[in-house]
Amino acid sequence: MIVVTGGAGFIGSQLVSGLNGIGRDDVIVVDDLTDGKKFVNLAVNKIADYIDKADFRRLLDKRDPLCDKIEFIFHQGACSTTTEWDGQYMMDNNYTYSKELLHYSLEKSIPFVYASSAAVYGVNTRFHEKPENESPINVYGYSKLLFDNYVRRLMPDMKSQVIGLRYFNVYGSGEAHKNNMASVVYHFNNQIKEKGQLRLFEGSHGYANGEQLRDFVFVDDVINVNLWCMKNPNVSGIFNVGTGKANSFNDVAKAVIEWHGRGEIHYIPFPESLMNSYQSFTEANIDNLRSVGYGHEFTRIKDGINSYLDILNSN
Repeated sequence: MIVVTGGAGFIGSQLVSGLNGIGRDDVIVVDDLTDGKKFVNLAVNKIADYIDKADFRRLLDKRDPLCDKIEFIFHQGACSTTTEWDGQYMMDNNYTYSKELLHYSLEKSIPFVYASSAAVYGVNTRFHEKPENESPINVYGYSKLLFDNYVRRLMPDMKSQVIGLRYFNVYGSGEAHKNNMASVVYHFNNQIKEKGQLRLFEGSHGYANGEQLRDFVFVDDVINVNLWCMKNPNVSGIFNVGTGKANSFNDVAKAVIEWHGRGEIHYIPFPESLMNSYQSFTEANIDNLRSVGYGHEFTRIKDGINSYLDILNSN
């Protein structure tokens, strides 16, 4: 039995789909469906059962016999809203819950792969998995870094697989419920259909209009990395997951315009409130991921956008 926490969310639901694709439908999805709209991500996948997150935490705490059937844990569940400032909620959801899962997996020797984030790097310009590069600028990033560091402290004594994957800017199917936190590809597609005009920030942090840079990674590649981890039980550690190549927001906008065959870019003032808390540049250093044997190529930005827009606009 495979557990996927956050299995009704963006990456989690795509991971369940990926597991289905390799013949695994003995999947227990753990999530919080307070936002019932996420059911659409569940409905397209084959799962063995659904368990509410609060119920699952109780089952783990009392070491319920049901948990003895778990053979692998993909921990994708988290509050990923970078503008959420309820620190108590964030730390319980992203840090304490993750520790509970980690300790259970170590106790039972269950492989454990969890979602970290490029948010741990803050406004740094070096993106190698080293403490000197890590300085989060919001409580979300801090919650992820704190757990990464907790894992690092325990890593020397771990007897089973533990992997943290630091996702960069992921885009692709299954993110509609994320609203403002959905990718710019998703928002650009909506904007061009509604008004024929894409809104990008004016220049900031030394970059010209729309030239701020991010490492945009296609969700299919993220799933491939997760499944590769399951197939390579001797690998443990914390690894960046990105393409290794930054693209500008202008690049993304132009690809969306080209797909639609219409549209124009409109630049809006950069918000003063974001001036000191905005990642104007991210680019994953994936040397560590390559060094442990992950050899698959990452999808080029234009190819990923075209594939995603084909799906988004197929209905």
